[in-house]
Amino acid sequence: MDETQRESLRDTVRYLREVRPIDPEEVFEYVDDQPHPAVVTQALRELAPELGLVERGDGRSVPVAEAPVPPWRARGGHRERVAALPADHAARLEELLVEEFGPGWPDGESGDRLRERLREVKEHYLHGGAVDYDYETALAYAVYHLPGYYASVGYVLDELARGERLPHDLRVLDVGAGVGGPALGLADYLPTDALVDYHAVEPAAAADVLESLLEGTGKNVHPTVHRETAEAFDPAHGDPWDLVLFSNVLSELDDPAGTARRYLEALAPDGSLLALAPADRNTAMGLRGVERALADRDGGATVWAPTLRLWPDAAPADSGWSFDVRPDLDVPAFQRALDRGERGPEGGGKRADADREPGDGEFVNVDVQFAYSVLRTDGERALDFRPSRGEFARLADSETHVTDRINVAAVKLSRDLTEGDDANPLFRVGDGSQGVDHFAVLVDENSLNAPLREADYGDLLTFERVLVLWNDDEGAYNLVVDEEVVVESVPVPP
Repeated sequence: MDETQRESLRDTVRYLREVRPIDPEEVFEYVDDQPHPAVVTQALRELAPELGLVERGDGRSVPVAEAPVPPWRARGGHRERVAALPADHAARLEELLVEEFGPGWPDGESGDRLRERLREVKEHYLHGGAVDYDYETALAYAVYHLPGYYASVGYVLDELARGERLPHDLRVLDVGAGVGGPALGLADYLPTDALVDYHAVEPAAAADVLESLLEGTGKNVHPTVHRETAEAFDPAHGDPWDLVLFSNVLSELDDPAGTARRYLEALAPDGSLLALAPADRNTAMGLRGVERALADRDGGATVWAPTLRLWPDAAPADSGWSFDVRPDLDVPAFQRALDRGERGPEGGGKRADADREPGDGEFVNVDVQFAYSVLRTDGERALDFRPSRGEFARLADSETHVTDRINVAAVKLSRDLTEGDDANPLFRVGDGSQGVDHFAVLVDENSLNAPLREADYGDLLTFERVLVLWNDDEGAYNLVVDEEVVVESVPVPP
């Protein structure tokens, strides 16, 4: 379809869109030279982001809804946990592995190379060493990380949806998109009547895997892959972004705060910057450092969630190691296959496998643990709670309250850190003013303080008559929650 025909199609759609669904079998008659309806269908898909159209199951197109995307719980019984990487995505990844290595990809030399590549990637994250992300490494990375990254983004998008901050008409910039876990998670989280103008910035060979996996997204996801670095790409080109996503990439950048600030400036007035990172100490704290550079040092951002700044003109200076934990995923067949694959004669590349048995779980990764930050430029927060100095004490002033009982408002910033050990449940908390780490210790649970254990990560809690103690071993303050303490959850507005 030439540009003259496209302009004719635009005029027709603008006229009919408020009258009835756009049917290619009808509108082709109004287009210059009457192109075949199949040509019109393809042109409508290409023009959909510009015209604000979503394609229905019957092939007709309608204007995208203006209402925000509803959260999982409002979708008529839709699940609220990610149980597994969907079978169609898993099958497409296995097709890529077979195309590259043959049907016996988990075994012999090819399996050994993939396993060795994964060990290199793990070493990179542990010690900050360099990894050459060629296509083979990208496939190995996808085997190990695609499911977890897929799941993580869905949970945080649901937080945005609960706050009515996720529009149906969504222009997305995925910076350092990698092999596509976040992209697939985004596409599957959104309802089928959402319109996604998706742009990925990915310079490495991972972009080849990404483009192949994006073929499995719906008709209303319109992807464009920019093979540029995050530093070289100009985010201000084109319309502002509704969502800028930095998923597991900030730790890879030379100047993560400076780069993120440049992308923050390209947000739409009501847009969000979502940063995700693995839960390990270095990357999670690195993410929180970027958050603080943008929000606490005149960077122009407000923390929307989860580490709310409850007190005006106060900023946290604690370690910032905060992350969420969600239920494990089902083990994907491709991870199990690589883990159980027959080792070649060298036992697996540079590092022999003599000390490991095939199938011992070294190459299975179903944990869903992640740090995240949502930043905005409109001053909005997930919960606009302003504590009163007459009613609550700041955590910044805990030193003056040691051995006292005080009232505190704070966000729950961890799951139980004792991990099932025979110890009192322990939770990281913060109010955005703390200078050192603070933990709430549940020493005597009853009906009045049970909300501490029951609250979700990121929930805001108030503590009445909590005991403040200094923990010299940890260099932190403990808020001791015993039978005298009343804990209440501050509800999120509907």
